[in-house]
Amino acid sequence: MKISVGMTAGVIVGVGAVLGGCASTPWPRSRAQIETPATPCQDFEVQIYFDRDSAEIPREGRSVLASAQAMAKGCQVKAVQVIGLADAVGAPDANLDLSRRRGEVVRKALGKAGFKQVVLDVTAAGEAGATTALGAAQPLRRRADIRIDLAPWPRR
Repeated sequence: MKISVGMTAGVIVGVGAVLGGCASTPWPRSRAQIETPATPCQDFEVQIYFDRDSAEIPREGRSVLASAQAMAKGCQVKAVQVIGLADAVGAPDANLDLSRRRGEVVRKALGKAGFKQVVLDVTAAGEAGATTALGAAQPLRRRADIRIDLAPWPRR
């Protein structure tokens, strides 16, 4: 009981101090003080992971695209780069073709997600870089890397 009473008294004192600070703030505040800061429009990267031997965007990948669209909202999209990747399993030519198809399917999905007014640079790396210098396979190479470069809209 005593601990509760002590905590309650502390809360009342804390609330009083906060409210006391509010009383010293003039009202109404100017509009400049109320406005929220502009979106920073910072460049970002996302990845979409694919199933083995697949160029079909999974459900999680569609969520990634929706998140990318939300992150770019209110900003000018300057450039979008997509790099399709593949792991080192299979023939190099087949891996290069698979990475091209992954890049292309992501390009189309980005257009549907609202990135229509920008040139999308799509490249395919195939299995290049899929193994370390010691020959070990790099993990998580069945993906497309997407870089979105943003800028704030010019002020008028």
